[in-house]
Amino acid sequence: MRIRRIEILVCLLLCLAAGAHAQRTLRLTLGRTIEMANDSSLSAFRNQNMYLSGYWEYRTYKAERLPSLTMNLTPARYYRYITQRYDSEMDMDVYREQQMFSATGGLSLEQNFDWLGGRFYVDTQLDFMRNFGDTKSTQYSAVPVRIGYEQDLLGYNAFHWDRKIEPLKFEKAKKQFVYQTEQVSEEAVTYFFELAMAQAEYNLARENLASSDTLYAIGERRQQIAAISQADLLTLRLDRVNARNALRNSEISLKRAMSALATFLNLDKDTRIEIDLPVRPRTLSVLADEALGHARANNPVYLEQRQNILEAEREVDRTKKESHFNASFNASVGFNQVADNFRAAYRNPLQQDLVSLSISIPLVDWGVRKGKYNMAKNNLDVVKIAARQEEISVEEDVVMTVNDFNVQQDLIRSAEEALDLAEMAYDQTRRRFIIGKSDINSLTLSLNRQQEAWKNYIGALQNYWLNYYKIRRLTLHDFEHGCALFDRFDFDKGSYR
Repeated sequence: MRIRRIEILVCLLLCLAAGAHAQRTLRLTLGRTIEMANDSSLSAFRNQNMYLSGYWEYRTYKAERLPSLTMNLTPARYYRYITQRYDSEMDMDVYREQQMFSATGGLSLEQNFDWLGGRFYVDTQLDFMRNFGDTKSTQYSAVPVRIGYEQDLLGYNAFHWDRKIEPLKFEKAKKQFVYQTEQVSEEAVTYFFELAMAQAEYNLARENLASSDTLYAIGERRQQIAAISQADLLTLRLDRVNARNALRNSEISLKRAMSALATFLNLDKDTRIEIDLPVRPRTLSVLADEALGHARANNPVYLEQRQNILEAEREVDRTKKESHFNASFNASVGFNQVADNFRAAYRNPLQQDLVSLSISIPLVDWGVRKGKYNMAKNNLDVVKIAARQEEISVEEDVVMTVNDFNVQQDLIRSAEEALDLAEMAYDQTRRRFIIGKSDINSLTLSLNRQQEAWKNYIGALQNYWLNYYKIRRLTLHDFEHGCALFDRFDFDKGSYR
């Protein structure tokens, strides 16, 4: 009975192990791999956080354009010190101890004025002060309301440049998100076909080993009747040894490729992945001029270069205005009152007016401001040249990728045809060898051709899909459905609708 229980327990453990193994097995198509990569990979998380950084930067810019309300409080401040005072009875200065408690609070409402670079403000303030010592007193100082405006008259207007640059930066961040999503798709294609190639090599090595075992057994029987030479039998034996070694090496490569794809997809490294190769894609013609047009309209590289130029122009404007004299203006009107109690401080307030004009004139700085201005101008020229070079590089990449993509479709058809012919040739050569009508060299050559045809076919599929997603990345356009990727992208979920 005890043995029976042990057997049942062992069976249960084996079933659980088999179930766990089945749970770790995952069968993937190319489309499913790309979908998982853009949903769960670390690259996708990084891209989403980069987009969110740009999103919140733009939200901050928009918030700075809205009125801001600020409360400033100093609820308690205590001073105790020795100060110098004039004693009229003694007709001399004396040192006396002074104690004071004070508090202050206020509200300030501000609004930036982008067009002129100034600032409107409305504020209110209340101050309280109590003195201790020989003479005790309590005072309240109130500013019920004050309205004012201040700005630099000839200085650098940062708001003006922010209105040009910040919306452009956010537009670039959105297109960069779509661009990087397509880049993740390219990475997924690479990992997918690396595993597909490793899987194909493993299957070929396993079939080759089985075939080598069979052929060696046949060779032994034929050598006994002197149908083949001892040298040919040794060659068959060598092929079997090489096939066994090739299977071991291909198994190692398969595990590495499987682990790499699992890691990329943020899966458990022990997950067993099986690949379903995509069928031959339908013919899709892409025109180079059309692709260039979409690239110029959508590629974030163009927006990045425009941003770089605007930032360089902003620096030129800033250094130019800082090299000359500057004038600032501040004007305000309000009310003010001082009393020994809180209510009286708000009765019959007196008008408080302020108008100030400040001028700053650089006299001698040994050419520092002029040097900064000249550096900014030279940097602007460099940025414009670099922008044009980057745009030319993108355009060349688009044209070359489109040409490769159009050619690759014919290569897939040729590789598929070559694979069919190589498999039929190997099958016939193998049959002829078994009946003694073909030699070992012809069989080996036919086998090598079949394996090479398989690798070429998988390589052609990989190049096609890499070029396909690279065109999508460079143009942010879906040529298969004839729509912009940007319009179909859900920025909240980080995926296509």
